[in-house]
This record gives sequence, structure tokens and C-alpha cells, in this order.
Amino acid sequence: MSELLRRRVEALLAEADVAVAGTRPQDIQVHDPRFYARVLAQASLGLGESYMDGWWDADALDVLLYQLMKARLDERVHGIGEIRDAVVARLFNPQHGRRSYEVGRRHYDLGNDLYAAMLGKRLVYSCGYWADADDLDAAQEAKLDLICRKLALRPGQRLLDIGCGWGEALKFAAERYGVSGVGVTISQEQAEHARRLCAGLPVEIRLQDYRELDGRFDAAMSVGMFEHVGDKNYRRYFEVVRRVLAPDGLFLLHSIGSNVTRHRTDPWIARYIFPNSMLPSARQIAAAYEGLFVLEDWHGFGADYDRTLQAWRSNVEAAWERLDRRYDERFRRMWRFYLAGSMASFRCRHAQLWQLVLSPHGVAGGYRAPR
Repeated sequence: MSELLRRRVEALLAEADVAVAGTRPQDIQVHDPRFYARVLAQASLGLGESYMDGWWDADALDVLLYQLMKARLDERVHGIGEIRDAVVARLFNPQHGRRSYEVGRRHYDLGNDLYAAMLGKRLVYSCGYWADADDLDAAQEAKLDLICRKLALRPGQRLLDIGCGWGEALKFAAERYGVSGVGVTISQEQAEHARRLCAGLPVEIRLQDYRELDGRFDAAMSVGMFEHVGDKNYRRYFEVVRRVLAPDGLFLLHSIGSNVTRHRTDPWIARYIFPNSMLPSARQIAAAYEGLFVLEDWHGFGADYDRTLQAWRSNVEAAWERLDRRYDERFRRMWRFYLAGSMASFRCRHAQLWQLVLSPHGVAGGYRAPR
């Protein structure tokens, strides 16, 4: 039986131009023969967990995962638990109530030291804009400035940041464009850091779910947060934004997107990286804001995320020996698999990065989108 399983896995890998015990960057070196049964039984979850457990390696993990995704093996091999996960996703709302804070506790509260090592000069955990940038810090500054220009920010305006992270975007907008602002996050670690970062600026940071928002804002942005909203809540999300945004205001949504409509995320990602996350499709986004907003601009630059992730990987690997010992070897392999898988997904264009600019009634005379 074990020989049959090995041959089955090797045949699947060959379809992606991957060999077991080969010498190319994408080839797999199997250290534990239990790998074959685990992958066939658990698909992506088994592949990721067996890597974390040290059962296999590849010289270039991102290249290997790119080959597998390009051959769409991730869509053809399904684990025995995926049907259950699909049913649960359909029946329940995992981003509601206290569950909406779970990703904050399990991912964003891991430790600011890890993110400081990985993200560069600014703690900005979203895709950089590399059109005219040569390094990560320049790409992140270019992205922040692009957002402010798309929102046409002016001194004296009040800006809302939904999912403000560590406060870098609000700080940038307040210092460069003279606005005041409110940022909301579901991460205790992020909120505390953002308050220190924005001390002395007209910025308020709240540990708050977006559904609890109140007040009125001249402009609003949400950068890398919509992936945690969930399809059962998309409409409510846009209703909240519409309620707090001034009639002549602009809203910028920056989100990873999927080419196809789904109702759950990859099982390994859900278990180890982003619990209760979900990538929206263009159809889901458009349906959710229909009747609430006018689409002024839809800008895609997903290929820039591969380059951003490569920079993050270089940073964190260079700093690893200086990090706290609580990040053990299994965690390190988990983080490597996460970053490499994300690179592969953007590289093969299965995942996208979108920036939408929306207005409540349409910009009088038309909107000219900065690039």
C-alpha cells in the first residue's frame, strides 16, 4: 500500500514538473515516508503540516509551491476534512461576535518583534507599490502616498482607517497631509503600538470591531483588512462605511482578491495563519457595495505582492537568530511555508491585489485616478 501511495504522489508531482529526490530548486527531498499518505489524505493541510514537522524539504520552497499551483494540483487534491469545512463555512458566520477577534489574538498579537524584523522601516503589513521603488521601504511609502492621493486628502479633514494595524498609514496621512483620524483594530498589540506611534498627533486608536463604528468622516480607507470580513458580512461592512462617510467623501478599499468566488479559505492557512479569513472575488465585492457606492476606480497590482513577500522573507530570515526563542524551529518552518505559499499564489496570478475607490453619489465632473 505504501508503495502505491508513493507512486501516486510522484505521478501527481510529475504533472507539475516536480521530482522526488531530484536536484532542481523545485524538487522535493522526502525525509519521512509517511509524507505520501498524509498528503493524499489531507491535501494542502497535510503538505503544510508535514513540512512544519520536517518530513520534507525543497531548495526553493516558493518555486516548488508555484509549480504545484501552476499545475492546479491544489484544486485537484482535496483532503478528507475539506467537505466538513465547506459545510461549516456555509452554515455559520465565523467572523461574527467574539470570533471576529480571533485573528487578532492568533496572528497579529504574535509579537511586534517578529513583525518589526520582517516588515522594514514601517510596520506596514500589506503590499507595497513598486512602480518606481527600488526597495521595500520606498515601496511602502509609495503605497501610503498613493492612498492619500487617491483619497484627495486635504488639511483639516477627518480620516477613518478600518483595520489600522500598527498605525503607520494614519501617522503618514496626519504628518504629510494634515488630517486628523480614527483607526480601529481588533489586535491589542497593534492598538498599543499605534497609540505610541501616533502620540502627539490628532489620531485616536480604538480596539474595536468595525461594526461598532460611529461618527462622521470626510474620507475612509481599509488596507489589508477586508480579507478578514467574510462573505456573510460583506454587505454589512459596506453599509457601515456608507453610514459613517460624508456624502461627498471617498472610500479606498485595499484588499487581496480571488479570481473565483469561494466561501472559505485554504485549510492550512485557516489553521495556522489567518483563522476565519476569506479572499473576496470581484463579483462578491461588487455585489456587496451595489446600491451603496459608485465605483470610481479599480486598480490592480497583484504582481507587486510577490516582490513585497520576497523582501519580507529576506528580512525575517536575516533577523531570525536575534528573535525571541519562543519562535521555535517548527514556527520558523510554518512561517517559511506561509510566505513561500503566498509568493507562489501571487506569482501564478491565482491571487490579486486590488485598490478600489468608491464614492456615495459619484464625484461631480468625474474622478481622475492617481497612479
